[in-house]
Amino acid sequence: MTLMAERTSQMSVEDFEELASAAPETVTLEFINGRLEVKPVTDSKHAALVSWLIRQCMQARPELDLVANQGLRVERYRKGRAIPDGTLAPIDHFVDQDSDWADPEGALMVVEVTSYDADTESRDRHEKPAAYAAAGIPVYLLVDRDRQALAVHTRPDTDHGQYLHVDIVPFGEKTTLPDPVGIPLDTEPLKKYVR
Repeated sequence: MTLMAERTSQMSVEDFEELASAAPETVTLEFINGRLEVKPVTDSKHAALVSWLIRQCMQARPELDLVANQGLRVERYRKGRAIPDGTLAPIDHFVDQDSDWADPEGALMVVEVTSYDADTESRDRHEKPAAYAAAGIPVYLLVDRDRQALAVHTRPDTDHGQYLHVDIVPFGEKTTLPDPVGIPLDTEPLKKYVR
């Protein structure tokens, strides 16, 4: 998959940031490929799964944080804005950044957990991987609850906005997330976080 064709942007990045800062807590707004995206409020199993993953990361790599809902500047020329469910980086990596929208430089991995909504296919499986690859984030971990599998994207091609390698790990199997992450996961517990 190559980076999606440039489309006319719905608004400027500055207008988006102003809109996002005033949005109610019941929605999360993102700006990907020049288009405003609305993420639904997550369900309790989604939140519990993210908490489980944070614990796994802390146990395996205590020098790193899996920061939930850290806004990132993504896509070519940093014109996109995304809020991954988790961003793995060194402890306090984002503390000194002056904006709600951090530079993704230094992020080792971003994590998305699928929601049960109509936009999951385009948002989590196509648009976000393209944006994260274009930003050069080494690993994109999609916890796909619909398919009951992890999709581990690696080898970002920043020129074409795509990951060159994707491993699929069905829930129930053991795996180790690739370098620079290096975190072992037993995915058996993930089965309880699906419908």
